Amino acid sequence: MAGQAGILDSPEQRARWEGFQWTDAHAKRAREIIAQYPEGRQVSAVIPLLDLAQRQVGAETNTQGWLPIPVMEFVAKELDTSYIRVLEVATFYTMFNLEPVGRFHVQVCGTTPCMLRGSDDVFTACSKRGLKKGKTTDDGLFTLTEVECLGACANAPMVQINDDNYEDLTEESMGKILDALAAGQTPKPGPRVDRQTSCPEGGPTTLKKMAERNYDYRPQWTATAGLVGEGAQ
Repeated sequence: MAGQAGILDSPEQRARWEGFQWTDAHAKRAREIIAQYPEGRQVSAVIPLLDLAQRQVGAETNTQGWLPIPVMEFVAKELDTSYIRVLEVATFYTMFNLEPVGRFHVQVCGTTPCMLRGSDDVFTACSKRGLKKGKTTDDGLFTLTEVECLGACANAPMVQINDDNYEDLTEESMGKILDALAAGQTPKPGPRVDRQTSCPEGGPTTLKKMAERNYDYRPQWTATAGLVGEGAQ
């Protein structure tokens, strides 16, 4: 998590964020989210509201977003709960940043599958472009964080950059992604090899028609089951 150990509470941050309020669009969305929970259980909306607040801060600062203390206090008031209950959630989930991050938050998975498949090469590509773990580049463009499993082990090594995953990385392909982002481009997320999501390289090896459309295999399975039943007799 970016900044879990360095939660900022300063006069400057309070002056900047003390008057935080939803935008009109986010106020409408917040009401819709809270309405999804039973009366008396609205505090359960804390995760989506923190995410909404972080995104609004990101839009205002041209970063991925983070959660200043006054913003978390605002969310607590919205849910009629204590600040500490909101802070407990924000410090538990790595999706929440507790100090400023860059425009692009580069989260490199360093867990065993990614490490064995070359996450060190991914870090090398980052290092060559001035990215350092736990730091934001001087231009405010990138923040680099090493994280635990991001759930794409079959496509290791991988990174998450803001909301997108980039997978099957090499030092070269990771470098191209960072260069494209720095140039204001939007590289296509997903695998860097010839595969669909987590299918084998080159495409699926079974149920191939399902990759083209929602193909119904059940008639074939039923017919096969009938032949097996007749053979048993």
